[in-house]
This record gives sequence, C-alpha cells and structure tokens, in this order.
Amino acid sequence: MKTSDFYYDLPQELIAQTPIEPRNASRLMLLDKKTGEIEHKIFKDLTDYLVPGDCLILNDTRVIPARIFGVKKETGAVVEFLLLKQHENLVWECLCKPGKKAKIGTEFVFGDGKLECKVIDVLEDGNRIIKFDCDANIYAVLDEIGQMPLPPYIKEKLNDKERYQT
Repeated sequence: MKTSDFYYDLPQELIAQTPIEPRNASRLMLLDKKTGEIEHKIFKDLTDYLVPGDCLILNDTRVIPARIFGVKKETGAVVEFLLLKQHENLVWECLCKPGKKAKIGTEFVFGDGKLECKVIDVLEDGNRIIKFDCDANIYAVLDEIGQMPLPPYIKEKLNDKERYQT
C-alpha cells in the first residue's frame, strides 16, 4: 500500500476554516454496514442510530500548543519547533525548521527565556530529539508560549485554543 492511494482532490471551499457553532451541528456521515448505503446527517442525530448493546468509544485526547518559536542561543537565528512525541519527562521528538540550525549540542531559547532546550540527537528521518531545561511544568509553559499546530490548509488565525479541541 502506498500513501498515494489516499490522495484525492478536496476543493478549498469545502475546507472549514473555523469549527461550527454549536459543535453538535457538525456534519456526520453514516455508513450502513449491511447495505453500504451512505447518509449525511448532523452529529446531534447520532443517538438516533444507536441501539442497546452498541459500543461507543469516546476520544478525550486534547491537542497541546506544540508549535514553539525561538532563537538559537549562540546566534539569535529564528527557529520553529513542532513537538511530536514525548519520550521522557523533558525529552521530546520534534520537527525543526530550519533543520540545519539544529545540530546535536545546539541550544535554543523560547518565550523570552521561559524555556530552553538542547538537541541531543538527530534521527534518520531528520526529526530531532531535544531535552528541555525547565523547572516548571512543561505543559503549563507550552500553554503559555506555544501555538496550536494547525494544519497548513487552515488559513484562519486561531483566537481561542479551546475551540480547537473536539
């Protein structure tokens, strides 16, 4: 299987730039697994299709403000990090732009000195492993200085972090 098997055209005008209000008015596609029939409804109608014995799994994960902008400690060069995965308490895998500025041992400062990190490894795929130097709760600091990692097709500026949670 190739990722290109999942490529499709999606017209710009069909991409929502902001979440709908109220949230339960979101569109819902239903597939009848017996007939293959597809229906288009709205999310608040979901309970009309549940029957006793159905298993409903809820996803309560949250998006964190994992995009942080900072500077290279040595030169002041501007960098952008996107935190991908927490490996240990203060150790994270991330993307870095521009990557050439993030060699092993390089130190960065974020949020006017509220957060610092050092690159401790460069992976085969180009991702970096960084270790933060932070006495505070890392999530509280990210909430203060980080930005929500909106996909590139969302052009609207996010004003309320809570609106991005589903």
